[in-house]
Amino acid sequence: MTKTIRFGMSIDERLLSRFDDLISDKGYANRSEAIRDLIRNTLVNDQWENNDEDTIGTVTLVYDHHIRELSDKLIDHQHTHYKHIISSMHVHMDHDHCLEVVVLKGKPSEIKKISDTLIGAKGVKHGKLVATTAGKEVY
Repeated sequence: MTKTIRFGMSIDERLLSRFDDLISDKGYANRSEAIRDLIRNTLVNDQWENNDEDTIGTVTLVYDHHIRELSDKLIDHQHTHYKHIISSMHVHMDHDHCLEVVVLKGKPSEIKKISDTLIGAKGVKHGKLVATTAGKEVY
């Protein structure tokens, strides 16, 4: 286990008050936990922007399954990129709409390119890439 370091910081009282309200709303036990999460998020963002290490991302798609050949196109894209796609989950939300969640692993640029292709498929109503980390560099 690594050593925990204590440090102090100066901050405007209005900013701190707003931060305290936010962390209370989000259910953090204390400021330290909230600050650690902010630092981790910044490190993950930096890894995605400036690194060539393998990362993880999830692509969430919402689409109308009645759109002709859309399901087949999405499956074809997934088969084409089978080396990067770890898993996928398909949910029938109602009679017309489906939700697809695709988990990808690879270089950030590869994940972005694959997710853009999936999200940009004609008939996808909403799509979003959530970038995260493989966990090696975040403590």
